[in-house]
Formats: sequence, C-alpha cells, structure tokens
Amino acid sequence: MSGLRKLRGLYAVTPDDALTPRLSALVAEALAGGVRLVQYRNKGAPSALRRAQAADLLRLCRASDALLIVNDDLELAVEINADGVHLGRDDGDIDSARAALGLQKILGVSCYADLDRAAAAAQAGADYLAFGSVYASATKPHAPPAPLALLGEARRRFGLPIAAIGGIALDNAAQTIAAGADLLAVVSDLFDAADIAARAREYTRLFT
Repeated sequence: MSGLRKLRGLYAVTPDDALTPRLSALVAEALAGGVRLVQYRNKGAPSALRRAQAADLLRLCRASDALLIVNDDLELAVEINADGVHLGRDDGDIDSARAALGLQKILGVSCYADLDRAAAAAQAGADYLAFGSVYASATKPHAPPAPLALLGEARRRFGLPIAAIGGIALDNAAQTIAAGADLLAVVSDLFDAADIAARAREYTRLFT
C-alpha cells in the first residue's frame, strides 16, 4: 500500500474542538510543519459535526499529500473515503474493518500493553499497532502503562510499524523512537504549542 510509506514520523492526533474552522486551522499549521499523518479524534461530538470536521480535515490533508485516519468510526472513514481507520478495544471487529476498508486503506489498532491483542490485530491485517499509554497522559488518564521495552518487542515480533501514544513530548520523543516506535502519536505537546508548525518540524527532525 502506498500509504504505508508514511507510517513513520509524527502522528498528529486532533484535540477535541467543536469549532471546525479553529480545528482546521490547527491541523493546517501542523501540516505546514511537515506532518503527513493525521488522526481525527473527537469521541464526544455528534455525528453531523464529526462528519463535517473529518471531511474538512481530509480536504486539508489531500492538499498537503498527507493521510487522514479516522478514530473509532469505520462507517465515517468509509463514507468520506478517508485513508484509514484506527480502532480501539470497543470500536468494532478488526476482521470486519479490514474487509470493509479493503487492502488499500490503513487499519491501525490500539493494543494498549497487550501483545496477545497485537498478535490478533496483526493476523487480521492491521497496518500498524499502537501501544500506550507510554507515559502519563491527560488525554488517556486511565490507559494501562505500556513500558518502552514493549515497543521493541512488538516491532521484532510482528514486523509492523509501531505507534507510541500517551504523554509523548519532545523531551521523551528521542528515547521513544530509540525503543522501537515508528510513529509518535501526539495531541497536547503538538497542538498546545505556541508555534505548532515549528513544533512539528522539531519532531520531524528526530526521524531523519
């Protein structure tokens, strides 16, 4: 899949924001800083707002040769022709998602700290496996801790890109990459930055 070439680097996960123009402006700044993989995540928004926001972010991503992954909503991802979907434990069957997406779209799966779930996801055709919370995270305060050693073990065992999520910041990013992360999924440390584009460039340089 051509999209797999982009499964390395900063993985920008959107903050919850009910104002679509403001959310789009934030993501546009991240894209200007070199982000090429965006996840639209807004679990609390009504379906109409989610569709409008996802569609606008897809427009921005297409213009920047970036990929848009929709969090936890396979139907929405298929409807707007997004580049893929990311599924957590309660977001539906992985095999069904793979069948619905086809082979040209990206399927990411949250594995928390569970290598058995990762094995099942890999078997079902996941394109990347996400582990976390790697560090303490305000976005995922109840997520079980996923030790850094788990990233390298999963990478060796499954041969798939590994995403680290939870508490990722510039001061721990390099050690997370060194431990085995191909993708750094970041919300707050990116979108709360005074200069989002500059922060994105700082992350991107860690992968060169």
